[in-house]
Amino acid sequence: MNRSRTRGDVPSEVEELLTGELVVAHLATCADNRPHSAPLWYRYEDGVVEILTTGVKLANIRKNPNVSISMEQDHDGIPEWMVTIRGTATIIEDEDEIRKANTRINRKYGVEDDAWSENVLVHIDVGSVAYRTY
Repeated sequence: MNRSRTRGDVPSEVEELLTGELVVAHLATCADNRPHSAPLWYRYEDGVVEILTTGVKLANIRKNPNVSISMEQDHDGIPEWMVTIRGTATIIEDEDEIRKANTRINRKYGVEDDAWSENVLVHIDVGSVAYRTY
């Protein structure tokens, strides 16, 4: 099944995919008219994708907040589902919010300490969603 939705309309079946199994997301940013894609952990809730990042990804978001993030679940290389979100990134520099998000994301992926605490919180507001189940 292949579908797309626009303007933050995230279907419940997509929300289940995004909050279910642990998968790594790939964040695509753009700088100097060139794409940059990198894997990272994420957390989704109520139309917002929450990530923590630094370096090139963060610098690119500061220059251009239009991003894309994709997730895929596969079994032995055979895809089960995929989701691609296009949205607008907002950098959250509040130390308390960063700490809370770091804990939420790390716990989601089974990390009990607060690793990667140097990262900065970014919220991606969903603009459009494309998804497919196989």
